[in-house]
Amino acid sequence: MPPPRAVRHPSITTPGVLLSPQSHAHARNLAIRMPSTRLTDAVPELFVDLSRARRVWAVAAVHGAADRLAALHDAIGERFESGDRIVYLGDLMGGGDVRATLAETLRFRRSVLAQPPLYLPEDIAYLRGRQEEMWHKLLQIHFAPKPKDLLRWMLGRGVDATLRAYGGDPAQGFAAADEGMVALTRWTGRLKAAMQATPGHHSWFTGLRRYAHTGTGGILFVHAGLDPARPLADQRDAFWWESGSFARAATGFDGFARIVRGFDPDGGGWAEDGATLTIDGGCGTGGPLFAACLAPDGTLLDRLEA
Repeated sequence: MPPPRAVRHPSITTPGVLLSPQSHAHARNLAIRMPSTRLTDAVPELFVDLSRARRVWAVAAVHGAADRLAALHDAIGERFESGDRIVYLGDLMGGGDVRATLAETLRFRRSVLAQPPLYLPEDIAYLRGRQEEMWHKLLQIHFAPKPKDLLRWMLGRGVDATLRAYGGDPAQGFAAADEGMVALTRWTGRLKAAMQATPGHHSWFTGLRRYAHTGTGGILFVHAGLDPARPLADQRDAFWWESGSFARAATGFDGFARIVRGFDPDGGGWAEDGATLTIDGGCGTGGPLFAACLAPDGTLLDRLEA
């Protein structure tokens, strides 16, 4: 029998509600904990198994920098070999031109899937980053107990670019919040419809995963954070918001030889420390966009910059 899923009220899953240690503890107390720590027992739709890869190309947080992503794709394309896989480590959204970034992402995906031998959709993995998580919660903001506070919090962290990409306006959101839940539901409904009307965007968004791996003894790919005190199946929002705990994974975590993240909110740049590797160059805030090519055992084979 598979482990039980966490049961959560929408309001306690929003990042804005989970900022304090007390709120984190409250949310965890309300959730059904997943008891298993074994990799094989993790809920499959939460992750991507890249254990068949010969090499894995990991792409750091993009933050809407479509031009840099296109240049990086060109460089990867020149080096891409049969058996390679790709994992995007979250935050394609936010910051810059979201529509152009997703268009470039989907273009490159089509070019990879068309290469021999036959590639499968799951051979290209997309992780949910902070920006995608905030967008997910924004589309449910009508459930939040204090929607204006939550919207203001998310706007301060870059969700505005994604909101405007789908025809939204912060002022409309605040006005809808003043009117009440019905008006907010209509507002978020229009945002959902706009995303669904853009070819490929909704299916890409619903296909986001929390993490990827190459198997025990290999690589664990995450967005920004990890809490080494919790088992893999119980990380939940730690992948996005527990960035301060990531350094403690330098001594290893859950049998993985390497833990790779694509975003460092502290802006520390490319960094290797024991078992951990951060490949964030500050893309979207003036820094370069990095990609790392790794063997399944975590050996760094190549590093690209755009």
